[in-house]
Amino acid sequence: MLQLPVIRQNPNWVKERLAVKFFTETGLVDTILLLDDQRKKLQLEFDTNQAKVNSTSKEIGALMAKGQREEAESKKQEVAALKSTLQPITEKLGEIEKQLQDELVKLPNLPSEKVPEGRTPADNIVVREGGVKPQLPKEAVPHWDLIKKLDIVDFETGAKITGSGFPLYKGKGARLQRALIQYFLDFNTAAGYTEYLPPFMVNEASAYGTGQLPDKEGQMYYMPADNFYMIPTSEVPVTNIYRDEILKETDLPVKMTAYSPCFRREAGSFGKDVRGLNRVHQFDKVEIVQLVHPDNSYAVHEEMINHVEKLLNNLELPYRILALCGGDMSFTSALTYDFEVYSAAQERWLEVSSVSNFEAYQTNRMKIRFKDEKGKTQLVHSLNGSSLALPRIMACLLENNQGPEGIKLPVALHHYFGGDLIS
Repeated sequence: MLQLPVIRQNPNWVKERLAVKFFTETGLVDTILLLDDQRKKLQLEFDTNQAKVNSTSKEIGALMAKGQREEAESKKQEVAALKSTLQPITEKLGEIEKQLQDELVKLPNLPSEKVPEGRTPADNIVVREGGVKPQLPKEAVPHWDLIKKLDIVDFETGAKITGSGFPLYKGKGARLQRALIQYFLDFNTAAGYTEYLPPFMVNEASAYGTGQLPDKEGQMYYMPADNFYMIPTSEVPVTNIYRDEILKETDLPVKMTAYSPCFRREAGSFGKDVRGLNRVHQFDKVEIVQLVHPDNSYAVHEEMINHVEKLLNNLELPYRILALCGGDMSFTSALTYDFEVYSAAQERWLEVSSVSNFEAYQTNRMKIRFKDEKGKTQLVHSLNGSSLALPRIMACLLENNQGPEGIKLPVALHHYFGGDLIS
């Protein structure tokens, strides 16, 4: 959620930044300022009347002490009349404050000045590429054929158990999933991240805190009996660990990593782009999250990008890093870089990670703050990144490393998988 002082300080600049994301409802800025003016007016009226109640009450005590009962009774009537105005003002103030909050959450985060202009994914900018695209044999096939041949993922039985988009991993497919998860977690904890295993369901307050609500409720699985949501990523429960807390400046940065299954409805997804493991409703992912001093968040963002890049280098996968343009960014992000790996058999790039800086947008919703050395309370900045999402990583590992003997795994996975080949 945008901070009100930022909007009030320079509303025209806020509108200009929102336009970079192609957000068209900029009239909300004026509505918010109008509501804030009403809130301030009511607060001043309340404070003025309350001050009169306090001062007049003191006068009553002084008059009673002097034996001036008649004057004291008159003052009591004044106090009663003043008090009668406070409740209606309080009620109206509550209504205005709710309206103000309801409008504030409709505004997306402001994009950083570093965000390139553009409306669609075609306008994203490739920052750099790494790895080597493999030369596959003529008989090479995409991963959905490989997994059937190797009998390591069963889409049909998964659909029988649950529905389309819920794959059933088996045998060496399940072992590869476990190996990837363990490797990613070990890599992250070696870099100073504390490991968590969070709940896989969250309440409304948690989903609101990270910005899934009210923006993405249609993409989440919802259980109305309990008012819980299945998590779309472990970012949601992990970031909420510090909701409504005040940290010490010396506690920063807070570095967290977590594995979780992720649940996404992906409503409206269809076609070749969702075939096999390209897009599923349940998948495994390891996440990294940091809460940092606002002065350091962009340096930390680069650090997290380099961290994910090392993972992909270790997996020996060809990749590229893209700076997302304003029109392709998420509602909550100030700056996002996507990682894509090259699927040689499909001859296309597949997104496997997003590393985002949210600045104070999420932490303002969650009231995650810290006290600096001068005792001033400030909002921390939050960042997160996929480290990594497994389905497309697995798809590219299978496709890019296929040969006559089977699938040759990268050296980094040999220990975790317990071998170097899937055959």
